[in-house]
Amino acid sequence: MKTVTKFGLAAALIALPSLGLAQEADVTPPMEEIGYIFTTFMFLVTGFLVMFMGAGFAMLEAGLVRQKNATMQLMKNVALFAIAAIMYYLVGYNLMYPGDGWTVLNVIGAFSPAALDPVGLADTTPDLTYASVGSDFFFQLMFCATTCSIVSGTLAERIKLWPFLIFCLILAGFLYPIQASWKWGGGFLNEAGFLDFAGSTVVHSVGGWCALTGALILGPRIGKYKNGTVTPFPGSNLTLATLGTFILWLGWFGFNGGSQLYMDTAANVADISRIFANTNTAAAGGAIAAMILTQILYKKPDLTMVLNGALAGLVSITAEPLTPGLGAATIIGAIGGILAVLAVPMLDKLKIDDVVGAIPVHLVCGIWGTIAVVFTNGDASIGTQLYGIVTVGIFTIVASAIVWMILKVVVGLRVSEEDEIMGLDMAELGMEAYPEFSKG
Repeated sequence: MKTVTKFGLAAALIALPSLGLAQEADVTPPMEEIGYIFTTFMFLVTGFLVMFMGAGFAMLEAGLVRQKNATMQLMKNVALFAIAAIMYYLVGYNLMYPGDGWTVLNVIGAFSPAALDPVGLADTTPDLTYASVGSDFFFQLMFCATTCSIVSGTLAERIKLWPFLIFCLILAGFLYPIQASWKWGGGFLNEAGFLDFAGSTVVHSVGGWCALTGALILGPRIGKYKNGTVTPFPGSNLTLATLGTFILWLGWFGFNGGSQLYMDTAANVADISRIFANTNTAAAGGAIAAMILTQILYKKPDLTMVLNGALAGLVSITAEPLTPGLGAATIIGAIGGILAVLAVPMLDKLKIDDVVGAIPVHLVCGIWGTIAVVFTNGDASIGTQLYGIVTVGIFTIVASAIVWMILKVVVGLRVSEEDEIMGLDMAELGMEAYPEFSKG
């Protein structure tokens, strides 16, 4: 097979006019623009993939809640995405990436709306070493929205719609961008050497901490823990939950692959393909480990645990999907799957009601994935990784607890007992996901 150098594609583009495939030679981008074009394109495509994870969360949650609460989960996931998009534009993006405009140096970014490149890059000298502002904004927004989605599933079936959406507004506009700037915006965690490639801590543990704090303040669902026993509430549609898991698995290629941040050289493209492969095998390792462990523990494999095992593997590899080989990535994912399975009964013993298992997947495995970086990346140190985990954890717990408590006092968080028993679909929305199904 013919070998293509890293300049082969650029050379081919320049040669197009002579092949009769372009009308004029000056329509071909100059060499310095090629990297800018491909990196921008990468952000847009990988951003599309991460955006589709919103559908994955919606399907997963709608499938794992009871029939009477499915519409509410769909509503929350659509609404939180729209809220995140607007808040990230108004304040979040520049808080997260302040450049030289820190409000508090290396701690709090700039309070100003995002501004795109001018049409046609007119009257400007763009930084052709990176990508367009629009593509970067679009890609980074998807991570912000994902953090909000993580919270939704844990608090399902008993939280009011509007207080939850207000929390998402504050999380997307302020809490997530501030702590993300500490690593990805060039803040103090980045300067300390903390490593988190695509967000095991910055995204997933933050969503997990917010969910855990909210669950503690909100309390469990009626009848979940009674007389020292745990009452199972089976999900309404495991077909939807499985579809949601596969959508999330697909979207994760954009989540991790796009976090390479550059697609301007053969080396970067090779690394992106390596990230894709490691991401996939970590999910597989998590799913298989969960299936085997539930067979051993419960004498039958548990589909919901297998689904969360795959997601646990994905979260576990997110902090460092580049440096492991396929074998190490599989092991990292498998350990994540095991941790997720073991964390579920631990939460039940503590009477922490997590409807979809988001805390084991996103918090427990977010912490594990961040620690696992030290096993494959020689630049990581366990002390610095723990420093980052603890710092982000303390900030998120305290800040989210303040927001949850204010909402509880001012507008109330929890629906009435009558509404919870009826189901939030009818109580809060007045519509059902499956209106023609009998309510046996």
